[in-house]
Amino acid sequence: MTKTLQVAAVEESPNVWRVFLRFASAGAVGTTAHYLLLVTLVSGLGASAFGASVAGSLLGALVNYLINYFWVFATRPGHRHALPRFFAVAAVGLGVNALAMYLLVSVAALHYLLAQVLATLLVLGMGFLLNANWTFRGKP
Repeated sequence: MTKTLQVAAVEESPNVWRVFLRFASAGAVGTTAHYLLLVTLVSGLGASAFGASVAGSLLGALVNYLINYFWVFATRPGHRHALPRFFAVAAVGLGVNALAMYLLVSVAALHYLLAQVLATLLVLGMGFLLNANWTFRGKP
């Protein structure tokens, strides 16, 4: 491959860091919605941290899908392809989040907000890898 072709190939390939930063930004918006609902349910309504975290995670997933679909991934499949995959990834994320919250709050006795930060970081990394390589990659 000549140098001209190599440069063109690099320029056409997605910039992983740019996409990750956009993904993380979308996640920040979804996470804000998640945390607002979590705190409102726990502090305002006396709900359990576990249940409130699950509800917040579902809201965050919906917000994230919309931002990821319309802004993060420049080339994307249609909703029929992406939506079920996104929510499959979100379901896995929900399970990972719920398990992490249970272990960190009930077993490790961490404060629920610190536990949620740690769970969020774990789900962020997992979600990026699955969504970038499966959900929004396009039809096989």
